[in-house]
Order: sequence, then C-alpha cells, then structure tokens
Amino acid sequence: MTGAPKHPTDPANELASDNTAIDPRDFRNALGTYATGVTIITAAAADGRPYGLTCNSFASVSLNPPLVLWSLGIYSQSLGVFQNASHFAVHVLGASQLTLASKFAKSSEDKFAGLECTPGLGNAPLLGNCVASFQCRAVNRYYGGDHVIFLGAVEAYAYNRQEPLLFAHGSYGRFLAADDVAAIEKS
Repeated sequence: MTGAPKHPTDPANELASDNTAIDPRDFRNALGTYATGVTIITAAAADGRPYGLTCNSFASVSLNPPLVLWSLGIYSQSLGVFQNASHFAVHVLGASQLTLASKFAKSSEDKFAGLECTPGLGNAPLLGNCVASFQCRAVNRYYGGDHVIFLGAVEAYAYNRQEPLLFAHGSYGRFLAADDVAAIEKS
C-alpha cells in the first residue's frame, strides 16, 4: 500500500533506540520541498565572543506572549554557547544576502570578520541590513531527537519591506508573487 506509515508501533522505542524504518536522506529530501526563510541566529559567549549560524528552522510560536523557536543539532560546536546564553538574536535575511547566509553556514574561526555589528540584548550581536531581526530572551530548551529546540520570548524587533531569501530543495531562491508569475506566464 503506497503511503502507508513506515514507523514502528512504539514511537518511544524509536526515539530511544534510533531505530526507524524511515530513510534519513529521503526524509530530508521530502522536508526540502517545504520552502523556508533563511535566518542567522547570534549570541554571545560568556567571554563576550560573538557566535552565529545560518538556520532555517525558525518559526513563530505565539503572538501573546510573543514567542519564537529555532533548533540546533546536538553535535553543533556552538551548542554550549546557545544553551548558556541569556539572549539570542534572529536575523531574517534578504534576497541579496546569499553570501552572508553561506558564510554563517560554514564552520570558520571568525564569521563576524569584516561585519559591522552592534550589541543587542544580552550582548547578542545584531547584524545590519536584514529583512527583520528579533531579540529574544532564552525561555526554555527542549530536546527533540538529534536537535535542541530553543524557545525565545521576543523583547525587541525591527523589520522592513525588503525581499526575503528563501531555501527549498537544498538551494537558496527568491519569492515570486502571484503578479510576477502571471507576468512571466504572459510573456
């Protein structure tokens, strides 16, 4: 039967034992069909050093109170920094910021080299020229499989009307509004 569930009868056992009938690569391909925005999450270490990474797991949780979430792999080198930070900042990237997204997606000594940042709440670095930024107080952390889910209370935010950068099918791209699609189809 096509589309039949492929998971064991006891989901708790699946999580505890890393035993799943789902092919991880194919599952990732299926998830890749869902277009997301592209963000950079930043925080400051206890010694004040800035940390940041590209993330597309950002989502709104609640309007009242204003809550957001994002997740980070448990094997990330910067996990300890984000787990111990009092605040983090989420930067929604614009369509023109592909180079910045790529820079923060890779491991490197100083991702902030050459960037002008200002200190935000909890000393989390704030990047300029982003479509939106959300300064968040770390409220809670939840463990979900191979990721830690960070819940943040938004304490300040800013945004503009620039075009956002999107990610789908393993690639960066742009949003086409219905009017843009209609114009392309006419030509």
